[in-house]
Amino acid sequence: MLKELREKMARLLTQARAKLDEITDDMEESRVAEIETEYERIMAEHDATERKLEQQTRLAAAEARARDFDNSGDPRAPQGRNASGDGGGDDPSDGEISYRDAFHAMLRAGGDVSEMDPREREVLRAGVQQDAEFRAQTAGSNAAGGYTVPTELSAVLIETMAMWGPMYDEDVCTVVTTSGGNAWDLPTVDDTGVNAEAHTEGAALTDDGGKDVTFGKKTLNAYVFDTEFIKFSMELASDSIFNIETVLDKLLGKRLGRIANSQLTIGTGSGAPNGIVTASGLGKTAAATGAITFDEIIDLEHSVDPAYRQSPKARYMFNDSTLNAVRKLKDGDGNYLWQMGDVQKGTPGSFNGKPYSINQAMDSLGAAKKVMLFGDFSEYYVRKVGDPIIGVMRERFWPNLGIAGLVRFDGELGDSAAVKHLITAAS
Repeated sequence: MLKELREKMARLLTQARAKLDEITDDMEESRVAEIETEYERIMAEHDATERKLEQQTRLAAAEARARDFDNSGDPRAPQGRNASGDGGGDDPSDGEISYRDAFHAMLRAGGDVSEMDPREREVLRAGVQQDAEFRAQTAGSNAAGGYTVPTELSAVLIETMAMWGPMYDEDVCTVVTTSGGNAWDLPTVDDTGVNAEAHTEGAALTDDGGKDVTFGKKTLNAYVFDTEFIKFSMELASDSIFNIETVLDKLLGKRLGRIANSQLTIGTGSGAPNGIVTASGLGKTAAATGAITFDEIIDLEHSVDPAYRQSPKARYMFNDSTLNAVRKLKDGDGNYLWQMGDVQKGTPGSFNGKPYSINQAMDSLGAAKKVMLFGDFSEYYVRKVGDPIIGVMRERFWPNLGIAGLVRFDGELGDSAAVKHLITAAS
């Protein structure tokens, strides 16, 4: 029943996306209205199915708890692996069980929740992410649907992801976190070229529509990316919780961080995030294929409107090999443009007086390569959907374990004029 409901939700989301994709800029308003009406009908059915899934999930959890009671029907009877009384102080009934405790108990059990204490199972199931879309379930594994990461570990994972690329860092971009994955519209407006006019006393205000505000929108979705399976030994899972956390935060965090940064940098925008390089406007074309000049960098910076250049999040972005090249550039007085900063004073390094970020997902110098960005990165919106998801598989890798991570996100540049790129010559 639960599987069928999840599959139905997945089909409805696919249908809704297909409907929105039918809308084009030159389509008649009447047809647009028809499509939007059909889209709302599909999403209403999706929401109703989601509510039914939540109800069935709660019922299934309650039935599972009831089956865990002693045959006598007395809920006070000892349950689970400690029922014989040989569990000592490890009996979870001795105190309150946190979700983190239940999560690690699931890992120690190799993903087989039937081997867990009933109270641990109850806590774990209460934290399952029910609204995630899974098109396939793995037979024989009770944890095939995945479990949300405990708060403490989630923070480490996300920090590790940010370390592996600036685009997942809320100090660089604007980050919006949502609980659900439904399409999220981002209103846009570019009013930088419109001015007010002088007013003559007693004269009527001009009302010819020439300075009406033109609004637009961009849509942020929830694309899913995974780490593939990471296999490790049963002994590692059983002997130390801390070893498990080390495996997860280092391996899963790095893998998720690399794919997130790459997609948010060079994603195509078609079935994937619209990466900031892809979404940025043209600021300057260099004269050479394998080098850039200081004058071209100045032109890039001034291709961005001063309103964006003055933003606290205005910065440069390039990869390390490009930094190596531009560090050697000098101004007319022979001074290097790149300033290292002062660690003792807490002054960060800067380039041409602006902060910069190293992004290894960007291209190196070469023919027709977008090697440098400059602009207001607060105009790039990163949408994160909930926490990462961890899936554990036992039977497939027995006696060892397999763990995989999932993350859902999207990215879009609100205004292509806010961030511009420098591209090298084609030949």
